[in-house]
Amino acid sequence: MSEPSIMKPFINGRFIESTSEKFNTIYNPSTGEVLAKVPCCTKDEVEQAIAAAKAAFPAWKDTPVRKRASIMMKLRNLIEEHMEELTDLCARENGKCWSEAAGDVGKALEMTELACSAPSLLMGESLMNTSSGYDTTLYREPIGVFAGIAPWNFPAMIPVGWMAPLAIVCGNAFVLKPASTTPMTSLRFAELYKEAGVPDGIFNVVPCSRNEAEIFLTHEDVKGITFVGSTAVGQHVYATAAAHGKRVQCLCEAKNHALVLKDAPITRTAAGIMNSSFGCAGERCMALPVVVAEEEIADQLVAEIVRLCKQQKVGPAYDKTSNLGPVGSKGHQQFILDWIQKGIDEGAQLVLDGRDVKVPGYENGYYIGHTIFDHVTEDMTVGTREIFGPVLCIKRVKSFEEGLQLMNRNPFANGSVIFTQSGYYAREFARRTDGGMVGINVGIPVPIGVFPFSGHKKSFFGDLHCHGKDAFRFYTESKTVTVRWFDEEEMKKEQVSTWDGSL
Repeated sequence: MSEPSIMKPFINGRFIESTSEKFNTIYNPSTGEVLAKVPCCTKDEVEQAIAAAKAAFPAWKDTPVRKRASIMMKLRNLIEEHMEELTDLCARENGKCWSEAAGDVGKALEMTELACSAPSLLMGESLMNTSSGYDTTLYREPIGVFAGIAPWNFPAMIPVGWMAPLAIVCGNAFVLKPASTTPMTSLRFAELYKEAGVPDGIFNVVPCSRNEAEIFLTHEDVKGITFVGSTAVGQHVYATAAAHGKRVQCLCEAKNHALVLKDAPITRTAAGIMNSSFGCAGERCMALPVVVAEEEIADQLVAEIVRLCKQQKVGPAYDKTSNLGPVGSKGHQQFILDWIQKGIDEGAQLVLDGRDVKVPGYENGYYIGHTIFDHVTEDMTVGTREIFGPVLCIKRVKSFEEGLQLMNRNPFANGSVIFTQSGYYAREFARRTDGGMVGINVGIPVPIGVFPFSGHKKSFFGDLHCHGKDAFRFYTESKTVTVRWFDEEEMKKEQVSTWDGSL
C-alpha cells in the first residue's frame, strides 16, 4: 500500500510546508483506510495566516463590490465544473452517501450564488431632508479579518458555503479552521478560490487543534468569529470572543422534534420521517431524531417507518446506490453504539436494531444501520440529548397540546416539524413552537440561502444568523453619514453682513 498523501495548509495564496510535528490522520469512513494526513498547524502558522489576511484586507476592502461579486461568479462556475470531483471527495472523507455529498457541495454552490448578489444585498439606506437642509445615508462596510471554525459533518456547505464566500464578498479577509477529520474538501476549495481570482491572503485554510484555534478568540486582529459545533464549545467560543469585543455567531447542537397528528397520511409521513431522520446518517443539526406521535396512530406509524427503513441499502458513500452510508469516524461510531445501549438500559423499546449491520467487502467501515426506539419518555436521555447518528426515538402523546408542550420543554430549538392535514393546528404550531426553523409537512425545514438559518435557545448564540440578509449584516458594520450643503451666494451675504471690519 502506498504512503498516504500529506496535505498542506493554505496561507497567503499558496500551500506551505508546515513545521508542525503533529499530524491528524484522515480516514475513509466507508473502508477504514487512511486517505491522507494533515499537519496540525502551529501557533506561529495560525498567526501567519491572520497576518496575511490583515495585510490583504485594505486593498480587498477598496475593491468595488461589483468586482468582488464577479470573482464569486467565477468561483460559482468552477464549483459547478468540478461538481463530480468535489462530491466524490466529500463522500470519501465524510462518509455521507453520494446524493447527500452532492447536496453538501450543492449548498456551497447555492451560497456562492448568493454571494454574487452582494451589490444589491449590501445596499444601504438614505433619507433626504432628515432635518431642514440635512440628508442622511447609511452605508455597509467590511470590518476586517474573520475566522471560521467548522465541523466535520458538512465539509463543503458550512466552511465554503455558509462562511467563506459571504464574508469575502462583503470585503473581509477570512481564515478557516476546517474540522481535523474532514479538511480535504476545504483545501481543494482553496485552489478554486485562487483560480477564481480571490487575492492572496483573503482566503486561508489552517487545519489545527482547539489549542491553536483558541488564538482566534482573543487575537486583536480577528474582528469576528463564525462557529458551528457542539453547544458546550459554542458557549465557550461565544463568551470568550464576545468578551474580547468580537462579533460572534455560534450554531450549536439540536434535538429536533416532529409532532405527528392522527390526521396525517401515514405512508407519506413515514417516508418524510425516514429521510429526515436517517439522511446523512443522522449527522446533521437539522436531522429529525425524535417523533412525537399521537397515540391513536403511533403503532401504525412506527410499523411503516420500520418497513421503509428495512428497504434501504446500507453501503459505501461513493456507491451511488447506497441509501445510508457510514458514520463519520471510528470514535463517533462507538459513541453512537454507547448511546444505543444507554437507550436500552433506560427502558426504551428497541424496535429496529442497526448495531450488527454488515456491508460485504467493507467490514472495516464505520457502519450503523437504521435504529429506532419506541415508547421513549421524557426522563430518558436518549430522547433529549443529541446523538448525531442514525437513531430515531418515538415519543407518544394524547393530544396536540401535550405534544407541543413536550417539544417546547426541550432545551434546543434549531427546528421543529408538524405533520398534519389541519390548517388550524399547522398555524397554531407555527405560531407557538420554539423551533427557529419550522416545517409543516416538511421534515427538514432548512431554508434556501436568502432566508436566515435561524436556530433558537441552546442551538444558537449570537444576534445575527448565517444565510440571507443576516449574514450580510454580520459581516459588515453600518456607517451613517449626515450631510448639509450651503448656497454659495447666501454664504457670501452672511459673511458680509456679519463682518464688523475688525482684524
